[in-house]
Amino acid sequence: MTTTGRRAGYGLILPILLILFAGYFVFAAVQGEYGVFRRVELEAERDLLRAELANLDMQAARMRDATRRLSDDYLDLDLLDERARLVLGMARTDEILVE
Repeated sequence: MTTTGRRAGYGLILPILLILFAGYFVFAAVQGEYGVFRRVELEAERDLLRAELANLDMQAARMRDATRRLSDDYLDLDLLDERARLVLGMARTDEILVE
């Protein structure tokens, strides 16, 4: 009779180990390095970086335009006048300054 009691206890070990083993893989699939939560974080970070890239592209285009307008081939006198006044901190006597 003692042998049947032992076998009943051993019969629960295998299913419990299989449940723990499956639980580990479920946890890794959700919370692990390549899990669902990490994917959501990476997608959010990607969206932020794309927005930052668009902002930087816009700034670069603005700088390219200003550089082209101040180049020897195409000189925008209004922009040159504006930049010189800003750098030198000067104005003509007939101008009104608004700060």
